[in-house]
Amino acid sequence: MEVFEIIIALLLAGAGLTALSRRLGTPYPAMVALAGAGLALVPGTPTLVLDPELALTLFVAPVLLDAAFDASPRDLRANWRSVASLAIGAVALTIVVVAGVARLLVPGMPWAVAVALGAIVAPPDAAAATAVLKQLRPPHRLLVILEGESLFNDASALLVFRLAVGATLAGTLSPAGVLPTLLVVTLGSVVLGFVLSRLMLLLTRRMHDVAIAVVVQFCGTFAVWMLAERLHLSGILTVVVFAMAIARRAADVIPARVRIPSYAVWEFAVFVLNVLAFILVGFQLKAILGRIDSRTLLGYAGVAAAVCVATILARIAWVSGAAAFSRWWCRPARDGTTERRDTVALSKGAAAVVGWCGMRGIVTLAAALALPTGGSDGPAFPYRDLVLFTAFSVVLGTLVIQGMTLRPLMNMLRLEDDGEVEREVRLARVETFRAALSATAEQPGEEMSEMLRRRFEVMLRRAEAELAHGGSVPHGAPAGDGHEANVDAAILRRVTSAERQRLLALRADGTIGDAAFQRVEQELDLAELDLRQFAPDSESERAS
Repeated sequence: MEVFEIIIALLLAGAGLTALSRRLGTPYPAMVALAGAGLALVPGTPTLVLDPELALTLFVAPVLLDAAFDASPRDLRANWRSVASLAIGAVALTIVVVAGVARLLVPGMPWAVAVALGAIVAPPDAAAATAVLKQLRPPHRLLVILEGESLFNDASALLVFRLAVGATLAGTLSPAGVLPTLLVVTLGSVVLGFVLSRLMLLLTRRMHDVAIAVVVQFCGTFAVWMLAERLHLSGILTVVVFAMAIARRAADVIPARVRIPSYAVWEFAVFVLNVLAFILVGFQLKAILGRIDSRTLLGYAGVAAAVCVATILARIAWVSGAAAFSRWWCRPARDGTTERRDTVALSKGAAAVVGWCGMRGIVTLAAALALPTGGSDGPAFPYRDLVLFTAFSVVLGTLVIQGMTLRPLMNMLRLEDDGEVEREVRLARVETFRAALSATAEQPGEEMSEMLRRRFEVMLRRAEAELAHGGSVPHGAPAGDGHEANVDAAILRRVTSAERQRLLALRADGTIGDAAFQRVEQELDLAELDLRQFAPDSESERAS
């Protein structure tokens, strides 16, 4: 009961710290990390050890699915070089540099343990960076690169982590078997994620009850992860593919009355999991501090500080070098022509922001918590206390140092929103209104059809003005008077279906990206619910 009371109190504190962080313009994980560190120093708090097998599943699977669901394949394809460079090159360099620093400072540490430490601290957490950047409205491409990196750097880092932990516990690792293993794991995870997404869509197609649908979504996410792990595949890659495949069909399968509340539940769940991760680390740090003396603690602090600096510098070095090479590759030809061989080079300012957005977060914490503690299932992971202490210190250090200075850096560089998403949103509104007008024209003699036609004609004129002049216009409209209470459900379904199909077509042909798609989809959902309350088309809607 004592642990439960502490968790409830800290969840409330986390909500308060989040509100404060938004006022200060800092990522909320930085505030929660400070609270977790403070928890380890509070006398009388209990110690709590999480089952290592549960750590990655509990904390990473839902958070990763939430991020992958919102990813835009179109934008990822356009920026695949930058994303791949960060997800593979930056991660690899960080692992090598951190492993080298750890071995230099702790000569007795086996190389496999040092590599495991490097893999734990290698993947940055895009959520911490984008929490600040979205308030500052940077160029959309920066958000795409950082969010895309977060999907795939977790996979590359945790694959190395799994191999290093296995090698540590087994005592051996065959280099000749690593590449075939990675190939099989990668391909198998992609296939499994795609197949499971089709099964999930078949299962959820006819679900109209919000509670049941949300439970199935969460249980399905954990089931996908656990099945992948049982098959010795990558849970991360499987969940990423699973989520991105479902996202392409969800708008046409999941009804609006389920989608809107389920999104709110997922946002809440991701927040709670982030807070709980820092709480659990705080509990474990307290146990570590109770086992070591002041001299050992000083040594741990020195290793943690060195690894934190190495982690930050390795990313900056990679991003700066890769961006400089890309700009050199994109330089104009000697004959003075401006045609470039590549169009993905980051400017110096953009590279500085991407390099500084290396805050570590929940994946690093979950990986550290997943290290074996020893017992009936096998031996404890060597240097586990040092690795866990260092991992949390890197998370805390990067969140505080980088997270709290990201806003001043952005203000100094003056990187501004290019307006790409807003243009696509305006275009999508125009096209969906046109589709709605076309649908109402199919019933020219009906009074309801005439009313809807007038409604959408007004909306279309306003949307066209917005597209031409960059203004803003709400997509929805008030429910109306008592006359509208007799609306024809069949016409409403035809109109909303036409709008959605047009919106889906715009995303499918690459006219708009997922950021614009999700904005307009939410507007359509709200407008649909506004109208459907007067014309429920199923017994389940009437009952609800």
